[in-house]
Amino acid sequence: MINNDRPVSDVVQDIVRNIQEIIRSEVRLAKTEVREEVGHAKSAGIVVAAGAVAATFAVLFLLWAVVYALATAMPQWAAALIVGVLLGIGAGLTLNAGVKRFKQVKPTPQRTIASLKENVQWAKQQTR
Repeated sequence: MINNDRPVSDVVQDIVRNIQEIIRSEVRLAKTEVREEVGHAKSAGIVVAAGAVAATFAVLFLLWAVVYALATAMPQWAAALIVGVLLGIGAGLTLNAGVKRFKQVKPTPQRTIASLKENVQWAKQQTR
């Protein structure tokens, strides 16, 4: 049974309030999604930074190895070369892992977009 006692102005006000609440909810959802993605980007950034530090040390050890090789041609350079190569391998693996994490970060709020599409669809059905 439909209640015809409500004035049209009250119905319109209810509709406007509902739409405002939907918009507020969508904004909250978008903020939450963006915060989550920023967290993922931060994590990936830390891994890339760690890889960059390891790569820097690799270069330093490799240069140190060249200095030892040219200066003394003694077995000390071999130790520095081994350390430099191992650091280089570690840096490469770490940087690769960080880049893969960055590729997983989604800059758009996917759930918000899907929810907005659903709301638009619902609104269209209500106006028919």
